[in-house]
Amino acid sequence: MPLVTAPVRAYPGSMSTSEQIAAAVQSWPGVEAAPHRFGGVEFRVGRRELGHLHGDRIADLPFPRRVRDELIAEGRARPHHVLPDSGWLTVSIRSDAEAARAIELFRMAYERAQKARRTPSDA
Repeated sequence: MPLVTAPVRAYPGSMSTSEQIAAAVQSWPGVEAAPHRFGGVEFRVGRRELGHLHGDRIADLPFPRRVRDELIAEGRARPHHVLPDSGWLTVSIRSDAEAARAIELFRMAYERAQKARRTPSDA
């Protein structure tokens, strides 16, 4: 997949929330970005999607249902905006604080992906 880079503006603090998230997530080893099939940009490690952004509005991330339910119960996310009964969750990214929360969740997804790559599938 081709790498999509977030444009960096001329002075610090001028990045949009999606640019902040994209810059952070793409800085992690092995992360690739590409256009998402429903619009926006998605981030992957190998064949595993960490999640995707829909502009400066929302981020969608997949987690095991148990983890997803915990994150929602903690108020860190809400059920997915289209598939509320799935393992997917949605995070608003309209402010810098919400962008920081989304980056934390992308980091969780990244660490899970890294662990899965190191663990044999039958373990």
